[in-house]
Amino acid sequence: MMKFILPLLLVVLGVGGGAAAGFFLKPAPVEVVDEDGTHDCLPSETTQTLKAVEAETPSELEYVKLNNQFVIPVLKSGRVAALVILSLSVEVSGDQDATVYEREPKLRDLFNEVLFFHANTGGFDGVFTDFSKMEMLRKGLSEAAHKALGGTHVGVLITDIVRQDA
Repeated sequence: MMKFILPLLLVVLGVGGGAAAGFFLKPAPVEVVDEDGTHDCLPSETTQTLKAVEAETPSELEYVKLNNQFVIPVLKSGRVAALVILSLSVEVSGDQDATVYEREPKLRDLFNEVLFFHANTGGFDGVFTDFSKMEMLRKGLSEAAHKALGGTHVGVLITDIVRQDA
């Protein structure tokens, strides 16, 4: 009889301890109340970015889709474990689409640098669409666009993303 009680007791304690740890260690929800009283669950930095973009009228913004997709290998132990394929667009103010196309080679080079770094640091591993991983990627791409385009760019949009495991 004792052979069955001890393992059962250990299972109950393990499940109870895990549930208690999960309850007490879960992150607190982020709640931002706008001046109009609406609730927003996005981090404040993202909310501020969205408000800045919304402040500009749509006629002032243009979305320039880059001609080709980006293909990024994900390496594990020196072998290609997956390929990540992305389509990117650059959000610019005014009539700056010609500037984007003129500087596209430099822009693509800087974007590739950011994407390879992201892949090599594990950004495309596991749940690669996690909010924090995607936010880190967007920030890196935006900084690269700023280097190539200066003040003409507003943001970088990831319009398509897919990972094909080998």
